[in-house]
Amino acid sequence: MNTKIYKRVLSLTDDLLAAAQAENQAKFDGHYLALKQLCEEHENTDKDHPVQWETLADFTDDLALAVTIYEQALVKAEAINSKDFRSSISFSIATLKIELGDKTGAIEHLEKAKISCNKIVDKELKAEIHDLLEELKNA
Repeated sequence: MNTKIYKRVLSLTDDLLAAAQAENQAKFDGHYLALKQLCEEHENTDKDHPVQWETLADFTDDLALAVTIYEQALVKAEAINSKDFRSSISFSIATLKIELGDKTGAIEHLEKAKISCNKIVDKELKAEIHDLLEELKNA
């Protein structure tokens, strides 16, 4: 990922968190818009990267819209064959699908995440994926 863009995404993340903590909706909305514009500006270019889209989805309050944005991020993660991003994004989609009442969709994404996470180093994420999948399958 382009370092300049990564630093911009990181800076916007800090700004979004600060605005949320201060309960300043106007600032939050402004930073969210800046992040959205960054994503759209680099979409389908060599500067496009799943981290931008995953971050945008992380800060999207509308759950159905967040799922759509995560799905965009997942396509980009698959394009660069990033098991780390595929795992984390699929896990995020699954948790939102649970909130939206779509257990089948959640299980489907957790199964994809489980396959993707086989070769990642994040043992905590692996455990979360495994545990949530088992919980849903046994419920």
